[in-house]
Amino acid sequence: MKISKVACDLKTCFLCQLCQKEWIPALDAHRKNFVVKKGDDIFQEGEAVKGIFFVYEGAVKVHKQWGEKELIVRFAKRGAIIGHRGLGRDLIYPVTGTAIESTKLCFVEMDFFQASLKVNHALLYELMEFFAAELKESERNMRNLAHMPVKSRIAQCLLLLDEKFGHTPDGFLNISLSRQDLASYAGTSYETAFRVMNEFVEENAISIQDKRFIIHSRALLEQHSI
Repeated sequence: MKISKVACDLKTCFLCQLCQKEWIPALDAHRKNFVVKKGDDIFQEGEAVKGIFFVYEGAVKVHKQWGEKELIVRFAKRGAIIGHRGLGRDLIYPVTGTAIESTKLCFVEMDFFQASLKVNHALLYELMEFFAAELKESERNMRNLAHMPVKSRIAQCLLLLDEKFGHTPDGFLNISLSRQDLASYAGTSYETAFRVMNEFVEENAISIQDKRFIIHSRALLEQHSI
């Protein structure tokens, strides 16, 4: 990571939006801004927690080792918090955060973030809500891995990516994603994901150009995701 020459606007991220106005000058004094190249790790599974990151621009995948495979836990976009899974008694990151495109980050050290939670009750409440939503999503993903066919999981992943990132004016999902990353998000192998994606293309549910996807029929994907 390199220090960014351009600071964030103190309006975009999860932390800035939920802090009291009186706390913003303290946040301004304690924040650090970084630029991360595509493919570079922001933090790694097993490392000691240094602080909390927020995505100012770009996109990040949060992933962990699952046996010999990589399992993508979530994707984070502009404004999102990352590194929060390291909160708790054992200040160790249980996941890795990797930029999937050139990304700008805002960072605050753990002591300041904890102080922010004590002072800003709206921030604390929203973080609790966020953790509850993440827990529900994790439980759903574990259930899907155990019971849902691969084709259904990949269909659901494409729908979730569309909901999270939206799409460009020409119809592409607003995220560039490799088939390997899609496979890791769905909890399957590259070969299986490649085969299923070709089936979706043949059904005219989607089309693919390099690492970009267009969803032509949400209805078809929704049928498969049940």
